[in-house]
Amino acid sequence: MPSSSATPARRNQQGRPRRRRPQAKAGNAKPAKRSLFDEVGVTAVDPAPFADLGLPKRLVRALHDNGMREAFPIQAATIPDALTGRDVLGRGQTGSGKTLAFGLPLLAMQTENARPMRPRALVLVPTRELATQVTDSLKPLAKSLGLYVREVVGGTSFNRQVDTLRRGVDVLVATPGRLNDHLRQGTCDLSEVERTALDEADQMADMGFLPQVREILDLVPSDGQRLLFSATLDGDVDKLVERYMTDPVVHSLAPPSASVDSMEHHQFLVSTTDKQSVLARIAARDGRTIMFVRTKHHADRLAKKLRAVGVEAGALHGGKAQNARTRILDEFKNASSSTLVATNVAARGIHIDDVSLVVHVEPPADPKDYLHRAGRTARAGSSGTVVTLVTDDQKQAFRAMANQAGVTAITTEIRPHDAELARLTGAREPSGTPLAVPQRQQPKPAKSRGEHRPQRAPRGTEPSRRGGDSPRRGTGSGSGNNRARRGGTNGGRTGAQQRARRSNSPR
Repeated sequence: MPSSSATPARRNQQGRPRRRRPQAKAGNAKPAKRSLFDEVGVTAVDPAPFADLGLPKRLVRALHDNGMREAFPIQAATIPDALTGRDVLGRGQTGSGKTLAFGLPLLAMQTENARPMRPRALVLVPTRELATQVTDSLKPLAKSLGLYVREVVGGTSFNRQVDTLRRGVDVLVATPGRLNDHLRQGTCDLSEVERTALDEADQMADMGFLPQVREILDLVPSDGQRLLFSATLDGDVDKLVERYMTDPVVHSLAPPSASVDSMEHHQFLVSTTDKQSVLARIAARDGRTIMFVRTKHHADRLAKKLRAVGVEAGALHGGKAQNARTRILDEFKNASSSTLVATNVAARGIHIDDVSLVVHVEPPADPKDYLHRAGRTARAGSSGTVVTLVTDDQKQAFRAMANQAGVTAITTEIRPHDAELARLTGAREPSGTPLAVPQRQQPKPAKSRGEHRPQRAPRGTEPSRRGGDSPRRGTGSGSGNNRARRGGTNGGRTGAQQRARRSNSPR
């Protein structure tokens, strides 16, 4: 019999003994798996002329015509390997030129035009804005080779995209959700895709798109080429590499934290009561400013407050229709508005020249979010300033996040009228004159696939005088409006006269 001093086994709610988790033995802890980026280290590649990378002469000439003669390091490192047909896995800091790193090989290796609804090359991106940017970058270059680059994204007409696909698209740039819609409807076929590029794969993982990405890649021929660019190989992205890439050539130009070196990072300690005034003065500065917030409601609210004090500001977030998002970005790019208030939808892949200041209205919780938001400034060798507004209750969280991001921020206590605020950011007093929201004609909503035109109202019905949509009661049919004008129920006509009048009227 067991000793009475023995400790009784713990039991679960069903009365069964609980299973103990196996304890790891000292010294036998499993080491963290090293990613392919960690294994290869940082690739040292100097810029090189596009003419030396093996690209077709017509494509090199088109690059020269667009003012591009020398490839950035990420392009010089990956393009020669991609042109051999090898799978390529690449990492480069934001603004390093990844779009052409995968886009030029996709164009250069096209041997014939695509058939209707069967693209020959595919680019998957996480956001509509990035899809538009990739398309705009590749279109003029593709034209020199007689190729067509088009995008398929949500928020725009499905039927127009169907018409585009039917005309034949050589390089299709798509977001996973909308492309899956076309695949389910049978309006796109990936069986002839020869090369696939995934841009910002880690962001697609963060946004929950990888199940859709896997569905898409399962429909692409397995012997095709894969080009994948990602800042990290965390979790699901690593699984994606293992499942869909074959012996990839790996180029790691810089870790995500490398981009912080060309920026000034500041932590502004502000009180809750001063925060809005500080933001308004920063937004009134000369130059382009992006202010990042966490939610779409905060973006709309802050942009409205800034306009109320005379600052041209627009809000950009995923809750807006695509045409509105495009318009707001265009206004910011052409300096019609000086301040963009955005959620993380603008944190990656969006290239806007001369953004000299990025403001975190609240400290981001994720260090990757901080780095990618900050990467909207100091692009392609330029310098920039990154400011985070921190209240007393956020100090500890910001310190922990900054340490993980590898950022050392200069801490300054700030009040709205401090000279230091003006010196560091160019802040100034806004005009105080409210700006009216421009009145724009609302476009007619696009008719999506499967929609039918609304049926005409039955004869004898008309909108109620009270402004409702319910039918007007009465015995007449086609002459309700005439009856209303003449003040009678049937305009003084008998039922037989009304029927005769209807039968003789033109249809």
